[in-house]
Parts: sequence; C-alpha cells; structure tokens
Amino acid sequence: MPPGITTLAADAPELSAANTGFMLICSALVMLMTPGLAFFYGGMVRVKSTLNMLMMSFISLGIVTILWVLYGFSLAFGTDIGSVIGWSSDFVGLSGIGVTELWDGYTIPVYVFAVFQMMFAVLTPALISGALADRVKFTSWALFVALWVTVVYFPVAHWVWGAGGWLFELGVIDFAGGTAVHINAGAAALGVILVIGKRVGFKKDPMRPHSLPLVMLGAALLWFGWFGFNAGSWLGNDDGVGAVMFVNTQVATGAAVLGWLAYEKIRHGSFTTLGAASGAVAGLVAITPAGGAVSPLGAIAIGVIAGVLCAMAVGLKYKFGYDDSLDVVGVHLVGGILGSLLVGFFATGGVQSDAKGLFYGGGLDQLGKQAVGVFAVLAYSLVVSALLALVLDRTIGMRVSEDDEVSGIDQVEHAETAYDFSGAGGGSIARTTPPAPGTAAAPTNKKVDA
Repeated sequence: MPPGITTLAADAPELSAANTGFMLICSALVMLMTPGLAFFYGGMVRVKSTLNMLMMSFISLGIVTILWVLYGFSLAFGTDIGSVIGWSSDFVGLSGIGVTELWDGYTIPVYVFAVFQMMFAVLTPALISGALADRVKFTSWALFVALWVTVVYFPVAHWVWGAGGWLFELGVIDFAGGTAVHINAGAAALGVILVIGKRVGFKKDPMRPHSLPLVMLGAALLWFGWFGFNAGSWLGNDDGVGAVMFVNTQVATGAAVLGWLAYEKIRHGSFTTLGAASGAVAGLVAITPAGGAVSPLGAIAIGVIAGVLCAMAVGLKYKFGYDDSLDVVGVHLVGGILGSLLVGFFATGGVQSDAKGLFYGGGLDQLGKQAVGVFAVLAYSLVVSALLALVLDRTIGMRVSEDDEVSGIDQVEHAETAYDFSGAGGGSIARTTPPAPGTAAAPTNKKVDA
C-alpha cells in the first residue's frame, strides 16, 4: 500500500471525484469483511458459542473505530518518529484536517484515506478471535482488542505503510496487508493461545462446525469485500495497477480453492464445503501482499501453493498441541508468510514497482527484504500479544470457568442463545389437520416434525 509522499506544488494533484468515490466504495467493502468474518467464524463453532463468536468481531467495529479517530490514525500515518511510529496533532481526533485536504501525492481526501485504513484496523484484531473460540471472557477480549491495536497494530502499520516506517524504507512489498494484517493477526493468535491454553475437551470431544451454510456465506462475503481490501489499496484507479490487483485477487482465490480441495481429496478422500471456504480465505490471504507485484500466472501459482500448504498447516495444532480453534494460525499466519515470501520469487518488476523476484532475474535481494518484514512482524506481534494476554490473565482473567465453557459461553457472557429450539425454532410443533373432504369429522391436532 502506498504511503503518503511529498510532491512539489507545481505537481500537486487535484481532487478526483472518480477516485474519491471509488475509495469510499472500497472502504464500505472492507467494512463488510468484518461482519463476513463474524459469519464465517460463527458457523465454524458449536451452537453454544455462535453469538459470542459473532460478538467478538462486531465489538471490534466499535472499539477500534473510536481509537482510530482519537489517536490510531496519528500513530500509524502521522509524521515519522524514529522509523517506528508516527504522530501528527492534526490527525488526533481527525480535528485538524480540511474537508478537501488531499492525502499527500494522491487525488483523494485525507478523510477518505483515514476511513479506508480504519476498516483495516477494525478487521485485523477480529481475525485473532477465531483462535480463541469458546473460552474467553468478553470483557477481557474487548480490553485486549483496545490494548493490542494500540501497541501492536498501529506501530506495525506505520512500519509497513507509513512514510518513514523502517520496513517501508527497506523496500518490503506489502500491497494490502500480508505482514501488517495477516501475519500480525496470526502471530498474535498464536501468542494468546499459548497463554490461555486449550478448550475443554480439545482432541477428545467433537467440535464440528454447527452451520456450514453460514461458513460459506461468511466466506462469500469475505471474498466480495476483499476486492475493496486489495484493489483499493493502490488508493486510486488511474494507472491500471488496482485493476491488476483485482484480477489477481480473483485468480489466486480460485486457484487456492482448487488446491485445498485437491489436497483434501488425496489426503482424506472427500471434497468438503469447509475446505472450499477455507481454501478461498487462504488464497485471499496469500495474494494480499503479492497481488500488485505479480502477473495473473504468478497469482495462480501463489493460490495453489497457499491452498495446499495452508490445508496441510491446519493439522499442525494436533501435532504440536496448541488449540487454534478456527485455524487462524494455519490460514492467516501461514498464508501471510507464504504470500509475503513468494513476492521474492514471482514479482515481475512491471506492475506496482520495478522490484523483481528470483524467477524474473532479480536474484535474492527482494526475497531477503520480504523475509526481514515477515519475521520482524511475526516476532514482535507474537511476543507482545502473549505478554498482553498474560497480564490480562493474571489480573482480570482471560478465560471463563470450566463449567461456563462446558455449559455454553453464549448464555454466560451474553444471556442469549443463537437458536430457540423450544418453540417455533425447532423440535416438534402442533399443527391442525383438516378433515378429509366430504367428512364432518372435527379437526385433530397431530404432532409433525418441524
């Protein structure tokens, strides 16, 4: 994602109504991804955790939005301080920004750039929630979100995309969030689950998705919203780069679905809907950092690689014993790493920049830069996220009690259940059966299956 840059007055761009409208639409699409994620995760958990899973995403829309306006935008995209953080008093509260003031070097208002980036900030902590299903106090989760975006997401966003950020200055390519979003969230998820431990019954009790249609709906909404997430990250539509990213997003995602399903069929003998949905998300994750640097053929390769390797990676939790409930580590961390590193192989040097990967004559230079970005973000997010979880766990507690977890976190934390099985929502209901034609028999009440 291009950061703000300084231009000469004579070259200063003018506000583009087309680009402004395009970016507002992209911002709305990215916002839709958080409810889409809620449905995706909500369908993957057991019935008794459905509402809690939905709420863990929705609360991010409230908390992160407010923090972004108050100080997050300033920390992430303000004037650089030491290549690690930003700060601009005009961005605090978004109070010193003119209505038509443009983001440096671009034809869209600062307000539009700020709201587009806000939606990224909202989505990223919501991604973490899938690893923590069934067992985290809602109050503790809300506080974790507020702390995490402040000390992890905002600084990392500045490193990667902010003018002067050290990874940006190094030349790390991250078009739309492979490091800042997916590796960041995946590493954080791993750090937290290592602190809070496994669900009751992990590897013993069946923990199957309760609604695969809901999972597919969520995946479809994510796929749809991802076009705004990726194509919008060029901040305009004047030179065709965003169009290439749009195409590569679709191509890589389709390839990842096929790769995941092929692996499933070979490994387990079946093509599953959960595999198709997970494969789509894996492809979307992997193409996010790379799609502005590769050709559509490169996008196919990245999608297939991500689909197969992420499908393999989700089983690692059983081998190593960490309880990543909904495979955030296997899909987002692994997919983010793959997409970011594969830039170093497949970058053509003819799309967003002239940086070339190994397969296009660029040697190992870009791959080395990508590796630095990957492992710097991974290490920082993993360690800091684990420390935050440890502090919260030792103070207010991160987990609900074992009894509450077994009985169902929805009822305990939200005093609600997702489905009403006692009335019209399920079970048997009484229906009136009319008399047969030509008879005077009185109607009888008959129990029939709902």
